[in-house]
Amino acid sequence: MVGAVSEITVTPMESGWFGVQVSEGKVETSHRVRVPDDLTERLGLADEGQPDGVQLVRESMGFLLEREPATSILEEFSLDDIAKYFPEYYAELRTRISG
Repeated sequence: MVGAVSEITVTPMESGWFGVQVSEGKVETSHRVRVPDDLTERLGLADEGQPDGVQLVRESMGFLLEREPATSILEEFSLDDIAKYFPEYYAELRTRISG
């Protein structure tokens, strides 16, 4: 893990969007994250009890924080954007969600 993450707080906002607060030591960052409507289907996770957006965002932020500090994470992005920077993202997210 890149930094010592003390807390990731995910708050549902308008449809498909989530607010995320990350506390990493003394540093706090805020992010606005979109979950595409068809993400669970595209990842083959529909059979996993349809993970909710909060779980998808929390696991995705955990994935990012293992690779970069919170201050390097975009303030606003879609979960689909992560795969542009980290090709292993979808496979890793499937593993994290399905246990």
